[in-house]
Amino acid sequence: METLWIRNCEVLTFDGQTPNFFPGQDILVRGNEISAIQPTSSEVPPNCRVIEADGMLAVPGMINTHAHVPMVLFRNAGPDVNGNDWFNKVIFPLEANLTPEDVYWGAMLGQAEMIAAGITYTADHYFEMDWVARAVEQAGTRANLGWAVFAHQGYAQLEETIRFVERWQGKADGRITTWLAPHSPYLCDPDFLARCAREAANLGVGNHTHAAETAEQVTLSLERYGKTPIQVLADSGLLDHPAILAHCLYPTDADLDLLAGREVGIAQAPKTYMAMALGLADLPKYLEKGLAVGLATDGAVSSCTLDLFEQMRLTALSQKNRAMDAEVLDVNTVLDLAFQGGARVVRQPKLGNLKPGNLADVVLLRQDRPAAQPVINKAANLIYSMDARDVDTVICDGKLIYQGGKHLTLDLDEIYREVNSRLPRLLKIDLSRKIADYPG
Repeated sequence: METLWIRNCEVLTFDGQTPNFFPGQDILVRGNEISAIQPTSSEVPPNCRVIEADGMLAVPGMINTHAHVPMVLFRNAGPDVNGNDWFNKVIFPLEANLTPEDVYWGAMLGQAEMIAAGITYTADHYFEMDWVARAVEQAGTRANLGWAVFAHQGYAQLEETIRFVERWQGKADGRITTWLAPHSPYLCDPDFLARCAREAANLGVGNHTHAAETAEQVTLSLERYGKTPIQVLADSGLLDHPAILAHCLYPTDADLDLLAGREVGIAQAPKTYMAMALGLADLPKYLEKGLAVGLATDGAVSSCTLDLFEQMRLTALSQKNRAMDAEVLDVNTVLDLAFQGGARVVRQPKLGNLKPGNLADVVLLRQDRPAAQPVINKAANLIYSMDARDVDTVICDGKLIYQGGKHLTLDLDEIYREVNSRLPRLLKIDLSRKIADYPG
């Protein structure tokens, strides 16, 4: 069992939902847990691996609550496109070209990008997830993995995703958890969703789905079923168990009341919403209801990057602009969402905060760029002035996976070579292969 001694850093830790910054601290990591955080000492216990962190800020590993990681293969393939064309003229045709090996190398590239941005945990919703799980295992990160399934694929495909859950649950030394992942209430009918709810209950897992992404989706659901998408999910039983709802921009007040008090988390990726002109959630209202809200990157085709620093900053700015109120989402609230909020969404109480007994997912940030100096308000500095370029060291599950700006578990040259060799085939679009209608 390796012991790490992180010396003389500043530590971000939370007391309840209030962030605190403590300079001059040592973090002792034994195995995969934080053993102690204490004022720095010149005496180092024997048999420790020492990480000198003078001037660095230690923050919890960031949690990406909703992503389609292998979509980095198609990064920037569909700019300036609205929802229906984005799906039917860009995404679905491109994804029809994917092989399992393509998904693997996309996942490897995405893992490399996220590690370098301080992300140690991702709730990933995609296809061919055995290959994604292998990438996570190799990278040394954590993940909640869900194999996306559509009702038109039938129950046989749902069975395949169930077998995936059984194959990978708890693998990679416990770093991988697996959930079911019906795509959405608009591409999965109530009977299919009810089956997903029952199967998840039998497996003891949750469901990860998209819900109420656009106003048009809500209108369509009311026309089809006489219910909102959230009501459809609730009536199917899917919300009786843990769930991640991606986006959820257009819930009604009654929907929010339905969600309150349940083991349901909402993933927010404002860069996608702004890029695709989808609108914005009323996050203060969600928080008033006590809902778990975390930050997400979504896929790199719409968000361009897998970077939660950017999403954190855009969350704060876009919510202020939406409300026309500069006091909305103060810096303490934003930091809580960015770190502990993600842990609440993915149901991981031992993540999201640096304190003894929690899992040792630690990111060290340099604070010496001109853009981050001088430090007057530490919380504001972290949100508005620092970014992924400041990530120096990443520890996940007590193991060093990135240090001094270098990957320790991944070969970037190999990943770039494999990804670029696939692009000529992957970027051929056949518009006759329409898979589904996207409402909105």
